[in-house]
Amino acid sequence: MGPLALEEELYDVAITGGGLAGLALSIQLSQLGYKVVLLEKEQYPFHKVCGEYISMESWDFLQGLGLALERMDISRIKRLQVSAINGKVLEHDLSPGGFGISRYILDDSLCSIARSAGVRVEESTKVDDIVFTGNDFITRTAKKNYRSRVACGSFGKRSNIDIKWKRSFVTIAKSRLNNYVGVKYHVKTSFPADMIALHNFSNGYCGISKIEEDKYCLCYLTKATNLLRAGESIPAMEQKVLGQNPHLKKLFSEMEIVYRAPLTISRISFDKKKQVENNVLMVGDAAGMITPLCGNGMSMALHASKLAAKQIDLFLQQKIGREEMENLYSHEWRQQFAKRLQMGRGIQRLFGQSWLTNSFIQIAKSSPRLVNYLISQTHGSSF
Repeated sequence: MGPLALEEELYDVAITGGGLAGLALSIQLSQLGYKVVLLEKEQYPFHKVCGEYISMESWDFLQGLGLALERMDISRIKRLQVSAINGKVLEHDLSPGGFGISRYILDDSLCSIARSAGVRVEESTKVDDIVFTGNDFITRTAKKNYRSRVACGSFGKRSNIDIKWKRSFVTIAKSRLNNYVGVKYHVKTSFPADMIALHNFSNGYCGISKIEEDKYCLCYLTKATNLLRAGESIPAMEQKVLGQNPHLKKLFSEMEIVYRAPLTISRISFDKKKQVENNVLMVGDAAGMITPLCGNGMSMALHASKLAAKQIDLFLQQKIGREEMENLYSHEWRQQFAKRLQMGRGIQRLFGQSWLTNSFIQIAKSSPRLVNYLISQTHGSSF
């Protein structure tokens, strides 16, 4: 009978990808009384390449989802440190600040909340395609197909579906905005628990901040050319390139790595993306990525889930049509995040080149208003 024989279950909303945006969206919609299925290719809990810092604008929202942040062993971060390649350092109060928590803990906790709220969470389930029939959607997997009135894509920075659909950021030529490699470790080290540091090196930058227990997240972004020049060896690149910054050289020599092999991801793109593709609402990194040095990607993902939930609710109540839902979501998303993304791309250009980074640090040290302005332009208010 072909693929239609697999279509067994009907949902109001099918969400592909169980990261922050997908989980948060599923919880909100289930709390509104909708039947929701969330499909995740991994099995919780699992690690992700992520800086694991969340700005305070998300605190109330996460608690509203049911996450008991006050009772969790997480760090509160109130200070920022930025170092140039030559070792010059800028330190600045970080307002309103943020907190550190690993995706291993956070995503798993949100998954438990989602299940308790009634979400059908399907782990170890890779989605092969999402097809719009003109009236509803069929989300195809190898095990089973799912029919839904609304489909959402929360499948991260770059997925098999992005490639299958030939989304614009996948097909354009490699450039300074779309050919990055991300690397993450969990480490133990001596570093202030209330500070997040951003250490620059040639064609990249490395962040470190405390997460739960006595662990720190160390995550860096580098142009792929750095890895190629190091013979595709991450340790060689860390020694030859990252080690040019004296703060990173000291950090890498003294830290204790909690898990031996680093997590990596390649072909990270900061090019513009569409918020709706093939009638599927995109949330999280699938809709657009802010440069990690802004430290606000996780809050953007959470906020976008709230924007999507609002329009989906109106559509499922038949108060607006599908086209209006898509247009309103895209408009609100751009209204909230377009300027942040543009500012993030601009700030990114200040880092990675030795003379430019060194000059910027020198200017910023004597101009705290400039630093406050840049922070305010890449962050939002509580939502």
